[in-house]
Amino acid sequence: MSEREANGGGGAGLASVLEGKGVLSADWRPAFDAVPRHWFVPDVIWPGRAGMNRQSDRVVRSEEPDVWWEAVQRDAPITTQWDDGAYRGPGKGRIPSCSNSMPSMVFSMLDALAVRDGQRVLEIGTGTGWNAALLSHRLGADHVVTVEVDPAGAEEARGRLEAAGFAPVVVVGDGALGYAEGGPYDRTIATCSIGRVPRSWVEQTRPGGVIVAPWGPAYGGEAVVRLTVGDDGSASGRFTGTSAFMRLREQRVRRVHVREYLKGRPWPADGVRSVTELSPEGVGDWARMFAIGVQVPGAFPWMEEYPDGSYTLWLRDTAVTSWATADFEKGRSRYEVVQAGPRRLWDEVEAAFRWWEGRGRPGVGRFGLSVAGEREVVWLDSPETPVPVLETSGRHVPPSRRQS
Repeated sequence: MSEREANGGGGAGLASVLEGKGVLSADWRPAFDAVPRHWFVPDVIWPGRAGMNRQSDRVVRSEEPDVWWEAVQRDAPITTQWDDGAYRGPGKGRIPSCSNSMPSMVFSMLDALAVRDGQRVLEIGTGTGWNAALLSHRLGADHVVTVEVDPAGAEEARGRLEAAGFAPVVVVGDGALGYAEGGPYDRTIATCSIGRVPRSWVEQTRPGGVIVAPWGPAYGGEAVVRLTVGDDGSASGRFTGTSAFMRLREQRVRRVHVREYLKGRPWPADGVRSVTELSPEGVGDWARMFAIGVQVPGAFPWMEEYPDGSYTLWLRDTAVTSWATADFEKGRSRYEVVQAGPRRLWDEVEAAFRWWEGRGRPGVGRFGLSVAGEREVVWLDSPETPVPVLETSGRHVPPSRRQS
């Protein structure tokens, strides 16, 4: 054991940072001290940057030990796998598929979970095992079930947990199905994002129990929701803050290249040109994307950047029927838009932005989510004020008139 590891790997410094941010409570400090993060970080990593969903180049512990340690002790996420394990480096893969989450996010979600002694917890997404270890220290490993879809990742996490002295139930399986055999649970927590709450999670959580999960629309923007399960099998609660997690594999959306939308023709193909005074810059903030995405289902953006700092904002639908572009150049007050297909995606996004702007530009903390069967409704301030969803015409439709 190195001198650094013997001294806790600098964990006291990270603890001070987390306590300064108000996310590491007295209830969780003993678990933080007993289960240091570096025990659950593999030797090959891609460090992230706090507040940004981007990764630095690969770091190998044996080659750059100081860089590795600095990454572990920062309040930032660490990518540990790309492309479901198919890519092994050097460099980066296409899609990050496993990580050791940002510590402030880990402890803010654990705080939202509000566990009490004797409660049973279902975790969806074992990852490197750190979250399961923290829960095991707090509640006892016999009260923790964790589900991981990747067999190799589950085995590695199980090894790290055992080395730390914990033996929770580690299940290899589809997290969307939960694990009914170990239920019912008092608490369910997901360390992967979702666009709809799997029915199994609600069914396997006791009435009065709590579900904490990152939830986000296809458009982008994501926030952690804290749901309380009702006696009737429904669940409802508020969003607690923004987040950025990897998607539950069962809910991933395959996104095809823009050429598929243009059908082999050069841009602008059959697109219709127009002009807008809403800057593409105005619809790109994470919280704004959340508010827009709730209203504009099945659509997502992509930014094509140019050397002079200008860019084209592409909008596409998941059904591969419609697309739009909006060109941004600094100093302009009017921006060219091109739209094609049955949906006028820029019109939808602009209408959603105006709705959000007209209600005081609410942050994610003013939104909530209600789940009943297969029906989900996002609301603003209270369940009695559901957020409307746009038709393909760009017209808002009240939830009472939408099909579930």
